[in-house]
Amino acid sequence: HLTAAEMPTLAAVPEDTTLLRVDIDDIRDRLLTDAWVKDVTIQRVLPNTLEITITEREIAAVVEISNTDASDIRRWAISDDGMWLMPIPDRDSEAAKLVSESIYADIEHVLTITDVPYSEQPDIGTYSNDAYVNCALAIVNSLSTSLVDMIEVVVANNTSSTTMVLDNGIEVVFGDDTDVRLKEQICLQLLEKYEGKIVYINVSVPESTTYRTL
Repeated sequence: HLTAAEMPTLAAVPEDTTLLRVDIDDIRDRLLTDAWVKDVTIQRVLPNTLEITITEREIAAVVEISNTDASDIRRWAISDDGMWLMPIPDRDSEAAKLVSESIYADIEHVLTITDVPYSEQPDIGTYSNDAYVNCALAIVNSLSTSLVDMIEVVVANNTSSTTMVLDNGIEVVFGDDTDVRLKEQICLQLLEKYEGKIVYINVSVPESTTYRTL
């Protein structure tokens, strides 16, 4: 998402410095102020090269955030560690022309977190303090099987009843972010047992799982 053209500006290496005198820690700190930059490795390569390797954050989800009066919804990209990466402009807008094409390619393959009650307005480069969003991310990040790839939408309007809608339309009420592996296994067992017939699963209390079939 960062381009080679953007790197020199972010690094801001002083023009009058030498390879041996350049302040690597200072450059690293500047690069880490960018929301996309997760980690930086900088090496001096004699005689005259400064090699900068960036590890970028990846988009884990698109979060739909409403404004204070719920009159408008903005879509935000968020990483798996909960950092707000950027607001996503409408694809055909003027603002979209300034955004890397890879952003739009990436969001085609990530889930959407929706119905988030108003609690905070995101700020680029900060970590989410929204309990609803953080609960949804914690659940998704803890999933370890094919179930995570089936999720299209996470409805995050209540931390105790976080709900996932799968790509086949099945609704899964997952609840909070406890007992994730147990809930995951119950879901997979039911999906396999009632393949093509099940339409609803509630594992918010795994010991009292309920489900509905056609």
